[in-house]
Amino acid sequence: MQRLQKERVIELQQRLADQDIDLAVIHDPDNIYFLAGFWGYLGMDFGRPTILVIPRTGSPTLITPGLEAEMAANMTWIEDIRQWTDGIDGEWQARLDEVLGSPGNLKVGFEPIKSHPLIFSYLRHKVSESARQDIAGVLAEMRMVKSPEDINTMRQAGQVAVAMCEAAAQTIAPGVPEYEISLAAIAAGTRRAAEFVGRQESDRLVSPVIHDLQILQTGPDLAMVHRRPTNRRLIEGDPVYMCFCPFTLFKQIKLGFDREYFVGRVSDEHARIYEIALNAQAAALETIRPGIPAQEVHFAALEIYQSEGFGICYRTGRGVGFSYLERPEFKDGDQTVLQAGMTFAVDGGITIEGEFGARVGDSIVVTEDGFEYLTPYPKELRVL
Repeated sequence: MQRLQKERVIELQQRLADQDIDLAVIHDPDNIYFLAGFWGYLGMDFGRPTILVIPRTGSPTLITPGLEAEMAANMTWIEDIRQWTDGIDGEWQARLDEVLGSPGNLKVGFEPIKSHPLIFSYLRHKVSESARQDIAGVLAEMRMVKSPEDINTMRQAGQVAVAMCEAAAQTIAPGVPEYEISLAAIAAGTRRAAEFVGRQESDRLVSPVIHDLQILQTGPDLAMVHRRPTNRRLIEGDPVYMCFCPFTLFKQIKLGFDREYFVGRVSDEHARIYEIALNAQAAALETIRPGIPAQEVHFAALEIYQSEGFGICYRTGRGVGFSYLERPEFKDGDQTVLQAGMTFAVDGGITIEGEFGARVGDSIVVTEDGFEYLTPYPKELRVL
């Protein structure tokens, strides 16, 4: 992966040169991983930023808290690592000043929508408005088409997601509390991830442990689309919706994956609505191929909803990979043309306020003639 990361930096440097930008200051953790191969565990929640500075020519510099400097040195290919410590010697600002020098007439690329206000405020103080250039779009464009190596990792992440879903489904039964479903998913996902990491030296610092709060609703709460597991115990007739999106974080790759089941029995109306959600997702998937504007995928699903008397409550899909949300998106107005190698979460979903929700989601990669599932797993209606 270090070869890929170096190639990405070279590509970014060429793009900086094309736009007459002298250097880029990058703070978004996902972009730092994309380019440098380093991910930390502190960040702005603890007031401890990591910053990557990439000049138009020459070698990059990684500025990181001293607490993570040794870990950074073992993860990244970047040799110039400058560490800083709380309250000592000007902290991260002084390290950034060392790299920037006297900005003068330098044009500096940065990510206004991705940078923490503290970082952005400091850059505004150091660099004049006319010299600041927004490069968030440049980086987003670079990340849209995944490399074969990235796609292979995403296939592994998909297997982790499937293992979680299988274990969770096996736990579903009357009397089972919701949190037990998530615990089963965490254990199964961790064990599956552990089978993929540690095979090479570059994986030494990769944790297989699956964590975060799963999105899960049961019974009367399926209209609460992002509700988390509670102490509620399942009863016969309950629908059970599980989203593994915040869960499926494997080697810094994020996917989307959703499944829904029914406990003991399902009503005719719930079965009908679930089938519509499946059909909407299927229509969207059938549209996916290179050369199609992204919004057309959304329109294909929307046609199904409207033909059944429903509207649309959210986009049909989003780019996934190094972030939970990448470009392009399957929504009205996004005319980005699909290319082979793009990766997406594709959803079908109907939510009836206060009553019920039917949802299904998969991650896919666009191929030369269509798409391939990254989360190959049955989705037909299942009563457990």
